[in-house]
Amino acid sequence: MKRRLPRIALLVAPLVLSTFAGVTTARSQGYSPEFLDQIGIDQRLDEQVPLDIPFLDERGNEVRLSDYFGQRPVVLALVYYECPMLCTEVLNGLLRSLRALSFTAGQEFEVLTVSFDPEETPVLALTKKRMYLERYNRPGAADGWHFLTGSEESIRQLTEAVGFRYVYVSARDQFAHASGIMVLTPEGKISRYFYGVEYPTRDLRLGLVEAAANRIGTAVDQVLLLCFHYDPTTGKYGFVIMNAIRFAAFATVVGLGMFMVPGFLRDRKKARLARKAERTAEL
Repeated sequence: MKRRLPRIALLVAPLVLSTFAGVTTARSQGYSPEFLDQIGIDQRLDEQVPLDIPFLDERGNEVRLSDYFGQRPVVLALVYYECPMLCTEVLNGLLRSLRALSFTAGQEFEVLTVSFDPEETPVLALTKKRMYLERYNRPGAADGWHFLTGSEESIRQLTEAVGFRYVYVSARDQFAHASGIMVLTPEGKISRYFYGVEYPTRDLRLGLVEAAANRIGTAVDQVLLLCFHYDPTTGKYGFVIMNAIRFAAFATVVGLGMFMVPGFLRDRKKARLARKAERTAEL
């Protein structure tokens, strides 16, 4: 086991997002390009995460990932609880998105926050959970937002399954790692990646709706999914002009129909009454 040294603050902020967005700006700290190649997020869209991996929950109980899947989509955040900067930004960004969502953790979706430091304990996890639940301030969220720790083997299985690459830097007693969150289906398949430390509420909502196979959300969400398309290279939902044009044309036809059909029916009724009056007059 490694010896803990006093942690120092990171010297720089996260690198501006790119195709491999979410990597900390290690270059300015003197890391070589070979080192940077070990850090990142490789997309594993539609791949199955093994759900039999064991972890410890924030109370120290042994659990498996399968305990959190089966009914609802899952937001996964890989962090470590004593991270001096970036992981806090990831969790704060996630919190801001969750607070703006009308969906609530534990009702429409689950949140899994998993430490990738095998030396961290359930005590740290519980401290983090209490802090973020207090700030989230949603009734029942304690049953929907989970903070886990685990062995190095369990952590490696999970991080490799989702393509999350990180390195422990002994000289700094820190982990160099990427930043981002993932959305998984209720069955445990990887559905969406969102990079960086800010996750637009619209994108996260649409990602959850899609991961849930449209079992959550509203009719408005279905319309938005027609007009916005997930771009895996950016980890965002972009406006799709052709779909928007098709939807606008459809809405126009429906609108014209709603306007014209009543008038057409009135005209037919008037013509029918006029013919009836003519026949009556002839008699």
